[in-house]
Amino acid sequence: MCRRLVGVSILLAASVTVCSPAFAGWSFSRSPSPNASVQTGDMTLELQCDRIRFAPAAYEDAQDIQRKQGVSIRFMKGGSTEVGAFQAGPENTEIRIVDDYPVEIFFADRSDYDFVLDQIAQNTVLSMTMIDQDVSYGIFDLSGSGEAIEALRAACGERAAGSPGSLEIPVGVVYCGGGAIKRTIEFTILENPTDTWDARVTVNGDTIRAMTAYSYFGHSRPPRGFVFALLGEDRSEFLIFSDGDEDWLEFGDYRYSKCN
Repeated sequence: MCRRLVGVSILLAASVTVCSPAFAGWSFSRSPSPNASVQTGDMTLELQCDRIRFAPAAYEDAQDIQRKQGVSIRFMKGGSTEVGAFQAGPENTEIRIVDDYPVEIFFADRSDYDFVLDQIAQNTVLSMTMIDQDVSYGIFDLSGSGEAIEALRAACGERAAGSPGSLEIPVGVVYCGGGAIKRTIEFTILENPTDTWDARVTVNGDTIRAMTAYSYFGHSRPPRGFVFALLGEDRSEFLIFSDGDEDWLEFGDYRYSKCN
């Protein structure tokens, strides 16, 4: 499974040549798809129900991870002692660039992802490191990660069980409007997706697969009210917004208001 727990001291100052430790709080979001995330400088780490999304500081690093189809997820205590690692590669994960920037690491075996989440919750520093040499793509402070992961697991469990606290998938969310061509657009988030296509979007009765994207704008500040984006398999893009009493969707050059 390419997991290991160790007790060896390492000198981060020598091995890490790219980034410095992050000092930022973790956040948790339940809707529309549970995720726990932390951001530091130009880097973001997002934990979802079955995958990790990592946006390194440089796009070249994302390309490097995808090209090598591997990354070492290293867990540390006190900032200098490595206590374990998970070697993500083609035999246990699917690694791809999504939303034109972040690297998505989809875990084939649930027990592997549980191991990673347990280690993140228990330790103090996480390093995303090159698979073939001792150079880090990014380091994250894990203070507060335990509470965020606990909330993530609870929310993911609710979705899997179809409890009252989970998203009401059958109804979906409907938006109406448009310009010269009027459209009715509806989307649903799948409770138990089997691949990266974790949503469905229906436009005037025609349905396509889509994936959710919470870091659609990369490192740029998102516009007011932005919640997430839906990226269709036909390369269509739907941006979801909510601000106060306003709920709307942007598709192409048009804005569609929530109508259900």
